Amino acid sequence: MQQYWTRWENWMQQHAPRLLNILHPGVTFEAVETLEKLIGTALPASFKAFYSIHNGQQKARAGLVDADQLLGVEDIILQWQHWKDQLDAGNFTWHDEPILAAPDTGIKNDWWNPLWIPFTSDGFGNHLCIDLDPAPEGKRGQIITLWHDDGHRVIEAGSFEEWLQDYITALEKGEYIFVKKWGIVHKDTFLNYND
Repeated sequence: MQQYWTRWENWMQQHAPRLLNILHPGVTFEAVETLEKLIGTALPASFKAFYSIHNGQQKARAGLVDADQLLGVEDIILQWQHWKDQLDAGNFTWHDEPILAAPDTGIKNDWWNPLWIPFTSDGFGNHLCIDLDPAPEGKRGQIITLWHDDGHRVIEAGSFEEWLQDYITALEKGEYIFVKKWGIVHKDTFLNYND
């Protein structure tokens, strides 16, 4: 995982050096263990290795993942707990029937699943998640989208490492730019927003 952080930090050094200052140091073993006990299963080894180098980013206006915050483990726990509280309160049911999402093939049609672990946040309840409980056609550890008010769920990558590789390669190809107001954003999104 060090190679991915090295490439990402090199990109930041060239395009937005101040972002290097918002990276947390690596996560402790105890913090990861707390998260794994909470969710009741092990996290992918690639995810743990990645977070052992930098435990996400500080809360800042500048997001590291397409304008979204790369959550530290403590914030992952907070976001997960928020979704779990909503589930336990029955907020994903209507007249005792579950509210179903409209996912891609390979994702369960739950509105939210306790084994969807958010690792990014836009601050409005939308996330990228590691899916540790896929549908039979899916793959454990795939990366999916989770929208708080939209049932469409999309598979972004087959694993955390695949997602990371794709994202950093896209950065290096110039598909993303740094915008002071938002952080790292996809070039097309920024251009379309400013048209």
